[in-house]
Amino acid sequence: MVRKYLNFIRGISVNWYGKLGVIIATSSFLTFILFEFARLTGLLTNQYMGMIMYMALPGLFILGLGLIPIGWFSYKRAMGKSSGELLSARFPSRDIQAKQTGSNVFLIAMVLSLANVIFISAVGFRTLHFMDSSEFCGTACHEVMGPEWTVYQNSPHARVKCVECHVGQGLGALMSSKFEGARQLISSTFDLYQRPIPTPVHQLRPARETCEKCHWPSKFYGKRLKTIIHYAEDEESTPSYTTLALKVDSGTSNNRGGIHWHIGKENYVRFASVDDNRKDMIWVEVKQPDGSYKRFTNENFKDENVNPKAVRSLDCADCHNRATHIYENPDDALDFRMQDELIDRTLPYIRREGLKAITKEYASQDEALSGITNSILQFYQEEYPEIAQSKKEEIETAIHVLQEIYSRNIHHEMNITWGVYRNLLGHEDDEDGCARCHNEYLVDEDEETISEDCDLCHFLLTYEDEEPFEYFEE
Repeated sequence: MVRKYLNFIRGISVNWYGKLGVIIATSSFLTFILFEFARLTGLLTNQYMGMIMYMALPGLFILGLGLIPIGWFSYKRAMGKSSGELLSARFPSRDIQAKQTGSNVFLIAMVLSLANVIFISAVGFRTLHFMDSSEFCGTACHEVMGPEWTVYQNSPHARVKCVECHVGQGLGALMSSKFEGARQLISSTFDLYQRPIPTPVHQLRPARETCEKCHWPSKFYGKRLKTIIHYAEDEESTPSYTTLALKVDSGTSNNRGGIHWHIGKENYVRFASVDDNRKDMIWVEVKQPDGSYKRFTNENFKDENVNPKAVRSLDCADCHNRATHIYENPDDALDFRMQDELIDRTLPYIRREGLKAITKEYASQDEALSGITNSILQFYQEEYPEIAQSKKEEIETAIHVLQEIYSRNIHHEMNITWGVYRNLLGHEDDEDGCARCHNEYLVDEDEETISEDCDLCHFLLTYEDEEPFEYFEE
């Protein structure tokens, strides 16, 4: 059998096309088998090797197979003979002699063709599985997706695969995502992409196909207690507490407000925004019980033309716009780490000096990391030399945490700095978040505005007080 196989290989290696095809196909096949064995045994875990295994090697294998018939037809044209004459010249007569089951050459060709089909199908399945992995999405285009991959790994949805939100179900959605991926690959290869990547992502799947597979709006009940701790920039980094009772339900059962009223099954909200940016609202419409819509028009954008395709039904992502790829602002980042006791609050002015260190402008990541170190060390060595010695370990830990905050949120290669990707959840200022719709500029035909009553979504139990439940104690 081996002799017949070798005779077949020699027979189809008619010129350099055929020989090169045999070499490429055979070597890529054997290399893939070796790599797959290493992966299955845990010896190979690198994602870049996965790209070689499931993208480069199968491509080379198919290229090699394609060169073999090209070589044969080239040889046939050069010799000016029929296929039968060439087969008689290239193979022993016993191998091309017709039998009831076919000649030896025919049988070998059929067996190898079947093996190729099985191999390509199996590899194709593994390739699709690999391309669906979050590691592939985050590391294949490192510079472009590096920032998103970094914040994704620290997000509440780190166990949710990228494709579960970015790729829909069905063949159509799969093909659409692959074409979009091809476009992005070309943009990445030829440096055609914007820095930073613009948002919102208009190709994101609707929330009912993604978020609502785990989160069921009509089943959000009751209230959730949330305490926000903010640390002052004084010597003790004094904490203050703001406690809220969040109305997480949709408010449909009692016809009252709630944070998720907007996506309750009885309610329907749609809007049009300037350039479809989902921030500057041209108008907002709310469906009424009789099926009609009440429109609130923004006085500042009355003359804006609205593209009908840009009219959007409000869903989860319009408020939870950074549900996964969460970039922190520097104040919150420091407060969270101090709340988790990752930074020692007994270090004098650590909140103030830490904020200065991470918000200073740096030319590169390396300069930032060394600059943060020098800034903190210099402060304590000059202002508190005794503490610089007695709490050396705590200071070094604080420096490492500050560097982690910076590395997670600032990415020079993509021009991502503080505030580039704002979180629209809540109302940290008077422009973003809730204030996009709940403001004085959106009015209906009776000159009434959308309610700005804070109690629609939460009760304020404590606001920047020394204790988390100060109002209760009164």
